[in-house]
Amino acid sequence: MAETAVKPLVGIVMGSDSDMPVMAKAAEILEELGISYEMTIISAHREPDVFFAYAKSAEEKGFKVIIAGAGMAAHLPGMCAAIFPMPVIGIPMHTTSLGGRDSLYSIVQMPSGIPVATVAINGGANAGLLAAKILATSDEALLQKLKDYSAKLKSQVEAKDARLKEVGYKAYMAEQKK
Repeated sequence: MAETAVKPLVGIVMGSDSDMPVMAKAAEILEELGISYEMTIISAHREPDVFFAYAKSAEEKGFKVIIAGAGMAAHLPGMCAAIFPMPVIGIPMHTTSLGGRDSLYSIVQMPSGIPVATVAINGGANAGLLAAKILATSDEALLQKLKDYSAKLKSQVEAKDARLKEVGYKAYMAEQKK
């Protein structure tokens, strides 16, 4: 549902294409729930003029939520929140130097008045779900899709438990390795 004629409700922005595998998980959730989005790569540090134009135009584009992923100094989510007046969800990226703790601390330790909702390190899917939940506060059809999604997760766990009981843990583990 990305890049369609439908006005995007969610902006997904990342500082580098190396963040794409994590950000794609957010996009996949939005697609599954039928939520329009726009995905962009912008470096807040390497192209600040482009970043400021993006953040300043996000409301005008129709975005209701921005999902911003960043690693290391992780300024992208906080700077989005400083400019964009609606919710921003930060995804701290795993880093090789500090395992993503640097990213997590950078995003979660925002100054008073500039909140950023923050998910787990590499938590792309949860960022997509959180954006959907924010949008569902004013969209009954989307709320029902979220309830159905939760029911599907429950069914998956029940099926796994039934299989475990049927074959025992050793066979179950062997099946998982395939």
